[in-house]
Amino acid sequence: MNDFPMKTTLSAAALAAALALSACSHTSEPNAEVLGAATQKYLADRGDLCLGKSRWPIDVTQHDIDVGSRDARQMPALERLGLVASGVAEVDVDDEGTLHHMKVRRFDLTDAGRKFYIVHGTMNQGGKPVPAHDFCAAHLTLDKVVGWKLNGQGAQRQAVVSYTYQVEAAPWTQDSEIQQVFPVVAGVVHGAGKAQLQETFQWRDPQWVAVDQL
Repeated sequence: MNDFPMKTTLSAAALAAALALSACSHTSEPNAEVLGAATQKYLADRGDLCLGKSRWPIDVTQHDIDVGSRDARQMPALERLGLVASGVAEVDVDDEGTLHHMKVRRFDLTDAGRKFYIVHGTMNQGGKPVPAHDFCAAHLTLDKVVGWKLNGQGAQRQAVVSYTYQVEAAPWTQDSEIQQVFPVVAGVVHGAGKAQLQETFQWRDPQWVAVDQL
C-alpha cells in the first residue's frame, strides 16, 4: 500500500467492476454475478472507511481531557504517529450567551496526515454540491457475495445484499493504541474476509443501484 494516497485515477479494480456491471447487470433478475458487480461499483464509490473528522483544526479543551472525550483520546494517538501536530491556542467559547476565554490544545494535520484527508462524497454549499473531505483509514473492496434477500415489486423491488470484504488499510491502523481509540476501525480491518456487511440495492433500469446513491 502506497501510504493510502488520495485517489486521482480510476483503479484497475474499479474499472473491472464498471466493465462487469455493464456486461451483466442489464437484467432485473438478481444473481451473484449481477449483485456482485453492483456491490463492486458501490464500494469503488463509497468504500472509504473514514473517521468523521472533516473539519480541521480540532480543538481539545481541558474539559474534554477531564471527561475523556473522543478527541481528547484520539488526537494524542494520531500525534504520536506524526499524522497531526498540536500547539496551544486561545479561543472564546460561548456558554449560553456568556463568553469564556480559554486556552485549548489545537491539533492540525501534518503533511503525512494530509495524505489520508481525501475527497469523501459531496456536501451542499450555497445550494450547490461541492466535494466533502474526511480523514480516512481504509478502503473496502468486495470479497464475495454471501447471499441476498428480495423485497418489494416492480419499481420498488429491492435486494438486501450480504457480502464479505477485503481491506486496503493505512499502515497506522496496525498500531495498538490506534486500535484502542478507534475500535470501529479495528473491528472492520480485523473482519476482512470473514465479517459480513449489508447493502440495499434497488432496480433502476438498466442496473441495480445502492439505495443511498439514489
